[in-house]
Amino acid sequence: MQRRPYGNTGEQLSLIGMGGIVIAGLEQEEANRIVADAVERGVNYFDVAPTYGNAEERLGPALAPYRDRVFLACKTAERDAEGSARELETSLRRLQTDHVDLYQLHGLITPEDVERVFGPGGAIETLVAAKRQGKARFLGFSAHSEEAALECLTRFPFDSILFPTNFVCWYHGFGPRVLEAARQRGAARLALKAMARTNWPAGGRKLDKCWYEPFQNREEAEAALRWTLSQDVTAAVPPGEPPLFAMALDIAERFRPLTAEEAEELRRKAQTLEPIFAPKPRQS
Repeated sequence: MQRRPYGNTGEQLSLIGMGGIVIAGLEQEEANRIVADAVERGVNYFDVAPTYGNAEERLGPALAPYRDRVFLACKTAERDAEGSARELETSLRRLQTDHVDLYQLHGLITPEDVERVFGPGGAIETLVAAKRQGKARFLGFSAHSEEAALECLTRFPFDSILFPTNFVCWYHGFGPRVLEAARQRGAARLALKAMARTNWPAGGRKLDKCWYEPFQNREEAEAALRWTLSQDVTAAVPPGEPPLFAMALDIAERFRPLTAEEAEELRRKAQTLEPIFAPKPRQS
């Protein structure tokens, strides 16, 4: 599998990252098998969070044989320094490691989220301390709103941003400003929600590990993932359903950039779908 530079750090990450949620809820033996297969196929980027069920407990033992060969990212959803410091220590214990390669503020959405993490006693203090103490090599954040992401990029020199980069959202105006701002500030771009189609219809069947409706048809999923990987991003983390992760691995192993004609076809397709994220209307 191809690898790309993680910003200017010298690190190289696989095109596809494995979200720990893929193995949440599985028996340890099955989790070990999935992780071993991913590593064998070239995946060296793994991302997990305490909010993903028992994913940390499963990922720690599964990654133990490969820890010095992989790039391990973790997150904290706590907004204050005390809570996030406690959560970091728990994550390190569960992951059976003395450090993570990337520690991130998790799921910032509102202006209040940003103010809390950057205010006195906020979680950013934990991230800075973790890097100083050798418990984190790089620092980043994930966000699900443009406003939160753009504000964070002005507040701190993050190494990376983990952000929805999806053709349906993009052609509805959600995403371009954030990726450009991150690029200008030298922050690596890590992609979420590449294979998202739209929101689940009311009463529609939902997947256990996917709150949105993903592209499950192989041809459509391939087009969506290739679109994301054709953007100026380092890597993409696919949905947490094991079959969709397996499909993403197959697609990434044969990745080729999208042509202009294919991109135009997706632009037209996007207009027929409701995006899972949309830009906030700007006030005049």
